[in-house]
Parts: sequence; structure tokens; C-alpha cells
Amino acid sequence: MDRPLTLSVVVPIYGVERYIEKFATSLLSQTYPYVEFVFVNDGTKDRSMEILNNLIETKFAHLKERIVIYNQENQGLPAARKSGIERATGEYVLFADSDDWLEVDAAQKIMAEAERSGADIVYFDIVKEYGTKQSVKREREYTAQSKEQWIENIFNYRSHGYTVTKCFRRRLYTDNTIYTPKLGMHEDIYLMSQIIFHAQSIVHLPEVLYHYRKDNEAAMCSDLRHKRHIASSRNLLDLYYNYRNSLETSPIRRVADGIVLRAGWHALIHHTDLFSEFPWLKEAILKSKLSTRYRTPLLFQAIVKLYARFK
Repeated sequence: MDRPLTLSVVVPIYGVERYIEKFATSLLSQTYPYVEFVFVNDGTKDRSMEILNNLIETKFAHLKERIVIYNQENQGLPAARKSGIERATGEYVLFADSDDWLEVDAAQKIMAEAERSGADIVYFDIVKEYGTKQSVKREREYTAQSKEQWIENIFNYRSHGYTVTKCFRRRLYTDNTIYTPKLGMHEDIYLMSQIIFHAQSIVHLPEVLYHYRKDNEAAMCSDLRHKRHIASSRNLLDLYYNYRNSLETSPIRRVADGIVLRAGWHALIHHTDLFSEFPWLKEAILKSKLSTRYRTPLLFQAIVKLYARFK
């Protein structure tokens, strides 16, 4: 290769004034010199942007040519990520959350592997940070030949759906139809299942490069369990709907029935009429096949099909 690969790191910012300095310092201190930093101010109301701008001026002014700051009204995490990737220019894209932090040589190692392998996706390991405790999460080994199994495992919580551990060629996004999640629950699964599906080569870099903060009270979902379940079902039903006419050739081919059965179960136990909200849901459930491969237990799936029949 006659020139180095370029990387764009896309960072949505909202309500992270307690954490932005540590995160931004870890990001802007990356040892890899061919990184573009794309910060999306998603209409934050706190001092996050003030702290970031001050840090850039006082410590990282030499990087200004590689820093993009885009301001928008608050639209939520999925829309902020979309705004960022649409403004990215790197050959590869990595998402990062502004209350976490990275190893300073993360980009160096990721891009070295990208250059060595030529992979469309380089994914790596993560450590969850619980204040004084850590929990390292190692990922399974996948290739392009097993990418549908990877997607299935992500949907069924047997693998990690995090966007922040998957560095991918930007053209996977720009050269294909990639639908954007509407809601901020399981938006990682929604987006990454599509990116993975279009990859022709996938490589695992078995190193812990990203610190995922789990002690951020603002980031922890304080909503009731039923609200999280319903938001997840609405998001994934939207993904299903986008591919409804081509399920057999879609990213969700192996999990489509699991999506509608789980949504039906959530509608039943949480007394939410998703059947009226998604009029095609009843027919999709009745056509679905029961399977032990899905996250929803087999008995619950059977109950959902019976419930749908008489709905």
C-alpha cells in the first residue's frame, strides 16, 4: 500500500460533562496519525461542548485540521451517529461513546490489522468498567463465512452487538442501503446487523482496546423494564418492516421470526397493543416458525402464536 489507511472516529455528544474530558483526551491522544475526529453535538444542554472546545484549544490545537464538530438539535443517539458518518471522510469508521475511553494505541492496532488483512470489519474486545471493578468481555471468532451466525448470536445475546467494538469500511454504509434506527434501544443491533451482512471479510483482533463505562448513572436506563422491552420491540419491528419484502436475502433472515415472536411476547406481558401499531404483526407471527434458537423461550413463543390467532 502506497499510503496509510485513514480512520474516522464518530462521537455523539449529549449530557456527558462529567466524562468528556477523560474520553476526549484518550481519543485525541491516539498514536495513529491518520485519524479524523467527528464530534456530533446532539443539542446537549450541559457544559460538554464547552469542556471539549477548551480541551482542544489548550492541549490539542495542533489537531484542529483533523477535528470536525457538527451541531444539531437533539435527535437522539441513532440520528447523531447518522449525522457523524455522513460527515466522515475516512476509509474506515469507528463509533465511540463520549462517556467511555479508549486505549491510546487503539487506532494504531486496529488500523495495522486493517492494513494487514484488508478486512471490511476489524472487531476487538472490550472491558466494562464498574467504578472499582472491571469485567473483560472477549468476543467469539467470526469470518465472512460465519457472519449470519454472528448476526444471529448478536440478536440472541450470545455475542456483543456494540457498535464501538467494530471498525468497518465506510463504503459498507455508503454503498448499501442501511436503515437508521428510530429509537435508542438496541440501536446497536439494528445498525450493526446490516453492516456485518454486507462485509466480505471480517477479522477479530483479540485485544481489549475499549473501556465501556457502566457507572454512568445518566447513561443507565432508568425507565421501567416494560418501557425498555417495548422500545426494543418497536425498533426491531421497524427493521423487520424495512426488509419485509426480501427477508430471505436480508441481514435478518435467520432472526426475523424471532423478532416478531419476541415483540408479540412483549405486547402480551406488558399490555401494549403493538398489533394495532404494526397491523402486519399478527400475520407475521402466524407465519413464523418456533425455534429454540431464539431468545424468547419456546413455550412463550407457542403462547404468542396462540394469542395472535385469537387477537
